[in-house]
Amino acid sequence: MRQEKAAAYLKMQEGNNTRAPFAFIRYCVTSPDACRIGQQRTVDWTPGIKALVGHVNRSVNRGIRPVSDRGRDVWQANVAVGDCEEFALTKRERLMKEGMPASALRIAVATTGSGEGHAVLVVSTADGDFVLDNRNDQILIWHQTDLTFQKIASAEDPRLWHRLA
Repeated sequence: MRQEKAAAYLKMQEGNNTRAPFAFIRYCVTSPDACRIGQQRTVDWTPGIKALVGHVNRSVNRGIRPVSDRGRDVWQANVAVGDCEEFALTKRERLMKEGMPASALRIAVATTGSGEGHAVLVVSTADGDFVLDNRNDQILIWHQTDLTFQKIASAEDPRLWHRLA
């Protein structure tokens, strides 16, 4: 029983359906392939997958110049400049191009320790939910971050979102 509770703690606890961010819905309309429905909801956290995820996280963190989108909330992938959403979407698209299943690569919305709104990519694995954050290169299990998670895209359909407990 103790082992089951420990394993459950490694996965985010999803609640009721909630609204997806409007800018994400617009992104799905303009990029339908990026919002396709997948079957495989987790990946094995093998050394090869860890290395791939780490490489993509670092290269995207270094490849996009961070800017705030105050007053203009348009989510895009594969851009030269952007804020947290662009980092998360670019990482997701690159990992999908490397063969990772779309349904295991989920966008989540949270607040930082300072109360700022933030978006990250969550990689759902058999060993837990890992967070790729543009603020650093570390890949951490969700509860080891300074984030308070609010909602996450559904594994069944990324256009549907769930509240996080």
